[in-house]
Amino acid sequence: MRINKFFCTAIAAAVASAIALTGCGGDGGSSGGKQLVRMSHSQIESHPDHIGLEAFKKYVESKLPDKYDITIYPNATLGANEKVLELIKQGSVQYLVVSTANIESFDKLYSLFSIPYLFTSESAFEKFITDPKTMEALSVNSKTNGFVPVASFTAGVRNFYSKTPIRSVADLSGKKFRVQAGPTNVAMMQAFGAAATPMSFGEVYSALQQSVIDGAENNELALTDQKHGEVTKYYTYDMHQMCPDLLVASNAFIDKLSPEDRKVFDEAAKEAEKAEFAAWHKAVDDAKAKATQMGVEFITVDVNEFRNKVLPLHQQLLDATPELKPLYEAAEAANQAG
Repeated sequence: MRINKFFCTAIAAAVASAIALTGCGGDGGSSGGKQLVRMSHSQIESHPDHIGLEAFKKYVESKLPDKYDITIYPNATLGANEKVLELIKQGSVQYLVVSTANIESFDKLYSLFSIPYLFTSESAFEKFITDPKTMEALSVNSKTNGFVPVASFTAGVRNFYSKTPIRSVADLSGKKFRVQAGPTNVAMMQAFGAAATPMSFGEVYSALQQSVIDGAENNELALTDQKHGEVTKYYTYDMHQMCPDLLVASNAFIDKLSPEDRKVFDEAAKEAEKAEFAAWHKAVDDAKAKATQMGVEFITVDVNEFRNKVLPLHQQLLDATPELKPLYEAAEAANQAG
């Protein structure tokens, strides 16, 4: 594992350095007279995120075959998402699929999705993240941020998985769990009585293996795609978060597109969204079946017991970030609509 990790890190550094040197000013460079467009994500090639980006690539290259050459970089080849966001802002990478939790430090509006138990159903969550009004609200600071969200990818429901079974909130007490970076996630784990350990997604397997952490929290695909089910044999449906992955575009790139080309790229983003959603639901079913064969036990718990522990965080977070209130109220409306 250490050799592979070192090798991947070296590749990421080399590629990122080359991009930084050749891709300044929002132009990805050229290949055979075509403009290069770089798209990054941190998942494997069979993941729905990658399938979504392949649909994007196919759409643009079919509509504008002589103008753009799109390259997809999976597996965090260009580095951790936080680092690639900086490349996005510079314009040396044009598109990135990134969890909203990774954007919180750039813009507090994205912390909305880290609020535990914000949504009461997955259907309400999916309707909310694909609503154009939601994307518009999230985009208000895009000029300052240097990037703008152009599509939402579902990442399902985040749940706990660990080396020991989590059947009640008490089972979390004193345990160390990996969470995505962000103060909301840390506060959530403290409310549960556990310790939060933020770290890069690529480091989780070895941290679990070496007992640096007792568990993590993510959707079912982490068990199989990242092999976490080899180390953790208990997956608990506490349903504490529903955080989308967003496809964000570099302002330095899209602001230079002609209206005609921008229309094609925006349409491609919607094609990517549709493809990712379709792939996601199938992938979850497949992951659960495969994880069961790996010996993972799926545990159903009293969700309200977990929810009640963290509900006080809602008002605390709204008081700390008042600009979240309109989006929070829109999410509540989505819950009411079902």
